Amino acid sequence: MKAIMGPMMAIVVGMIMVILDSTVMNIAVPVLMHDFGTTVNTMQWSITAYTLALSAVIPLAGWLTDRFGAKQIFLITIFLFTAGSLLCSFAATPEQLIVYRIIQGIGGGMVQPIGMAIIFKLAPPNKQGAVMGMLGIPMMLGPALGPVLGGYLLEYATWHWIFLINLPIGIIAILVGLKFLPRVERKTVPALDFWGMLLAPIAFATLSYAVSEGGKDWGSKNTIVSLIVGIVALLLFIIVELRHRQPLLELRVFKSWDFTLGIVTSWLSTMALFGSFLFVPMYMQQVFHYAPLKTGFMILPQVAMTGLFMPFGGKLFDKFGARAVSVVGIALISAGMFYMSQIQADSGAGYVITATMIMGAGMGLSMMPVNTHILKVAPRHLVGRVTPLTSAAQQVVVSFAVAGLASYMSTRVVDHMAANKGDAAVSLVSAFGDTFFIAGCIGAAGALLALLLRKPKVAEDAEASDQAQAPVMMGH
Repeated sequence: MKAIMGPMMAIVVGMIMVILDSTVMNIAVPVLMHDFGTTVNTMQWSITAYTLALSAVIPLAGWLTDRFGAKQIFLITIFLFTAGSLLCSFAATPEQLIVYRIIQGIGGGMVQPIGMAIIFKLAPPNKQGAVMGMLGIPMMLGPALGPVLGGYLLEYATWHWIFLINLPIGIIAILVGLKFLPRVERKTVPALDFWGMLLAPIAFATLSYAVSEGGKDWGSKNTIVSLIVGIVALLLFIIVELRHRQPLLELRVFKSWDFTLGIVTSWLSTMALFGSFLFVPMYMQQVFHYAPLKTGFMILPQVAMTGLFMPFGGKLFDKFGARAVSVVGIALISAGMFYMSQIQADSGAGYVITATMIMGAGMGLSMMPVNTHILKVAPRHLVGRVTPLTSAAQQVVVSFAVAGLASYMSTRVVDHMAANKGDAAVSLVSAFGDTFFIAGCIGAAGALLALLLRKPKVAEDAEASDQAQAPVMMGH
């Protein structure tokens, strides 16, 4: 176990850096909007572009590590993320920030799957569970520390420091990685799915843009053109992937009705939940006029409830299967969003904390059962390809949710301003309420869909679980 501590340190530092940055951005959006003098509809692309970049490179992690070596690619991804962070701190316009966030995303998307692959290979066979569990530390610390650290930097320094702080962390991760990460032999790999790699970002980026523009006007030229380009690129991508021997994303898994049902349920709950991650901090800063640091502390109860209820979700899944616990969990997420939709400017901090705690409990209950169910119902011969597919698809869904909800909110602000004779405060509260309500409806649809989840056969469970262990952890 001592031999694994050095590599573990390098990977944990890298993962914490990436996860911290993702959570910090949610609380930084109002400050960035103010400093750049732009709208939420424009600034949301700093998140959307990042998540799309993540989705584009996640499936490449396995191929690149086999082709060039895990150590080399891991260090390159850390360097890209750190360099992207430095560039972000120098951004003078929203457009520059969006471009630099793409560079960050290209690096950040592969840190977790490659890091997990390295540690899984190094861990002693009888200690793999314990060792992999240690990698859960940054996954829990990131969401808890990110909003507070981001709030502190935004309040007592400037927004530039939410990116600059990644420099020393990234340098430490690279130096420790150079010293302790072992060199892994390269493998002979099949030809890269070039057309899949090209078509996927085009399809998802143009469709996200269409969703963003459609929130303002579905009949506009920009919306129609981007929608057509996105649909054509998506259809071509599906054809290419189904015909390729080693596709970028294994779409054949969608032939399983149970898998398709499970992943769509996961997508809907993710879309609803992201409404809380982005718009609750924004509400507290723009309506309650809370400082960023106070906003960060206000989010901690949601993270605490997620951590508290996650073990219960696992135990209930083992006892009752995915359907019951997923329905309850996603329904709680939806209920929290509906509760937030009724908030008023004078509702107070207790109202927000109550709503976010309800959503946190729902996330803790449903996250593991839904993800485990997806693995268990996947066709056995394709189960090793499920993790990159679900991880990439989740990032795409988040990008759609951010683009769509931000665009919808901007439109509702304009509509309420006209209805309220220019009363900006009342219009903003009403627009947030409408946005929370839509997110709640999306979550409710996910809870209803979860009612259809079926428990896999016992024999399939065991075999799928055995086959899933190594490939899933290795990120292939």
